Amino acid sequence: MNDNSNSFMENLPIGTLMRKFSIPCITSLLVAALYNIVDQIFIANAAYLGSYGNAANTAIFPLTVVALAIAVMFGDGCCTFVSLSLGRKEDESAHRDIGTSVIAVIVTSLVVTALYAIFQDPIIAMFGGTINDETFALSKEYFTWITVGIPFYMFGQALNPIIRSDGSPKFAMASTLAGAVVNIILDPIFIYVCQWGMMGAAVATILGQILTAILSAWYLFHMKAVKISKSSFAFHFNLLKKSVPLGITSLLSQISIVASMAAVNNMVQKYAALDPVFSDPEVSHIPMAVLGIVLKFFQIMISVVVGLAAGCIPIVGYNMGAKRSDRVKGILTRLMICEVAVGAVFLLIVECFPAVLLGIFGAANESELYTEFGIFAFRVHLSMVILGCVNKASFIFLQALGKAAASTILSLIREIAFGVGFTLVLPMFFGLNGVVYSMPVAEICTFVIAAILLMKTYRSLNSDTLTA
Repeated sequence: MNDNSNSFMENLPIGTLMRKFSIPCITSLLVAALYNIVDQIFIANAAYLGSYGNAANTAIFPLTVVALAIAVMFGDGCCTFVSLSLGRKEDESAHRDIGTSVIAVIVTSLVVTALYAIFQDPIIAMFGGTINDETFALSKEYFTWITVGIPFYMFGQALNPIIRSDGSPKFAMASTLAGAVVNIILDPIFIYVCQWGMMGAAVATILGQILTAILSAWYLFHMKAVKISKSSFAFHFNLLKKSVPLGITSLLSQISIVASMAAVNNMVQKYAALDPVFSDPEVSHIPMAVLGIVLKFFQIMISVVVGLAAGCIPIVGYNMGAKRSDRVKGILTRLMICEVAVGAVFLLIVECFPAVLLGIFGAANESELYTEFGIFAFRVHLSMVILGCVNKASFIFLQALGKAAASTILSLIREIAFGVGFTLVLPMFFGLNGVVYSMPVAEICTFVIAAILLMKTYRSLNSDTLTA
């Protein structure tokens, strides 16, 4: 192993490093998010699927995010641990943790696949897929096939940050992008030409995921800073106990979407039945379909936000291991400026062009109610995205510092206590609109806590007392 192969992380300008790592990371996460979103766009614009297919896709989307969340927990945790280890010149720990993490994600992916296959119907019901018979039938069709691809999806997504930790963010991006291109090419063929419906969308996705998994597996045995051998794949539970907590925040960042969509879908199902307009069975699925689209756009934003921050994990980890807190402070400052700028751009888009965003998902073929509720949901539900960007970046930066406990607690407060809590409580007072109000309220409350932690962290870096 070449001990100095990653030393550039301590020497190159911070801005250069952030561009080198964050841009490929953003691209990789965007591509991962776009798998399901591209499916939904083609489904929504297929006349024989329409908003029923849209609602079915919305119901199943959180289940793909569960798989992604577990994968990035292992992957980002390993990435952070390996980066810290390389900064400290602890090479043995690095290659052994990679092997252990790969074994863990493979075993876990098979367990997730089995659970999805065995408990398909109750899982679909849990996420609102039983709102009407047509939605339930399409949900089952899509979910059955998506389940087949779960092991490939999780393997590819877990390897992505591990490849970045080896100093190859461009390859990590390329492997994910290759799979997405396959999905985009095959979706219209399978859905429009072959008329395979939800099955066609799922099979296109699976084939793309398989390609990404194959490319990732190839790189695993051609790593540069960390050399993998047969001995790397001896399972070391003591290393897994150290690396997994460093990925908990990544898990929570993704799982928050699942918890939020589960709460949103169930509250929508409950309060749409009480709504004077959407209680009509013919339009009862519209709020769920629309909020699913809003959260898909939110997932695109989160991919950029998390990509910016997660791309900094190897840089922060290496410099923490090398005790360069001055550089860590510089990364924190630049990262927060970038996150605010990203939030401002997305806020402008959702406030000024909500109808255009809806149109991408086939709004032209839907009723006026669909468009009216969609515009309202976009403008209100995502009104505090700037604060949301800072919040997400705060969780991941603390994770990169090795502060797993602080990062996890802050994530739990945002994602569970506030994210799910307000979604369940506000509809009691505001009906269906309360579901829409829940996210901005959660972001405001979280920002107060995150700002305090960020200031405390910055002072610690100034005083050079922060420890990894």
